[in-house]
Amino acid sequence: MIVLFAKGGVLMWLIALCSVIGGAIFFERLLHYHRNTINTQEFLAGIINALRRNALVEALSICDETPGIVARIVKAAITRYDRTRAEIEDAIEEVSLQEVPRLERNLKFLATIAQVAPLLGFLGTVVGFISSFRVIAEKGSFVHVADIADGVWMALLCTAAGLAVAIPAYVAYNYLVSRVDELVLDSERAATEIVGFLAARPPEPPANGQPANGQPANGKAHNDS
Repeated sequence: MIVLFAKGGVLMWLIALCSVIGGAIFFERLLHYHRNTINTQEFLAGIINALRRNALVEALSICDETPGIVARIVKAAITRYDRTRAEIEDAIEEVSLQEVPRLERNLKFLATIAQVAPLLGFLGTVVGFISSFRVIAEKGSFVHVADIADGVWMALLCTAAGLAVAIPAYVAYNYLVSRVDELVLDSERAATEIVGFLAARPPEPPANGQPANGQPANGKAHNDS
C-alpha cells in the first residue's frame, strides 16, 4: 500500500488527507445526531403533563436534562408561556436560527471534500500523463514502457483514489443532511404542538381573585358616585 501511495505522488497523499478529514467529520456528526435524537412524543407528553399541573419549574428541568434542538425550542416556548402566540413563535424562531446552523456545522467541509477529491485525482492524472509524454519527447523512438510507467501509475492511481474518496464522502454527506432534516422536522412538529397547547391554555387567575385590569370579577366597575 505504501508503495502504491508513493507511485501516486504528492497528490495521492493529499487525497488520503481528504479521506481522513472526511471520515472524522462523518463520525463526529453521526455521534452528535445520535445524542440529539429523542422520542419527541414521549418528551412532549411529559412537558404537557407538567404544564397542566402548572409545574413550570419541572417542565423547564425536563428541557434542561434533555439534549437536542427539540428540547431547546420547547424551553424557549415555555419561558414565554404568558406571552402572546406571536411572541412565543418569535422566541422559537430565534432559537431555531441558532440551533439549525449547529446541526449543519462541518457538513459543508464534507461536501467540499466530495467535490475536491475527484478533482485532485484528475489533476494527478494530468500530471502523470504530462510526465510520461515528457519522457517520450526526451527519448523519442528509444523510449521503453518502463520509462513511462511511473507517469501512468500516477495517472491511474490518483484517478482511482480520488473517486474512492469522493463517492463515500458524497453518500455520507447526503445521509447526514437527511438526519438534519429529520431533526428539524421533529423540532417543527414539537414547536407546533407546544405553541398550540400554550395558546389554548386559559390564563391563570390572579392571586387576589381580581382580573388583571383591576375590575371586579363581574366586569362592572364600582360607581363612587
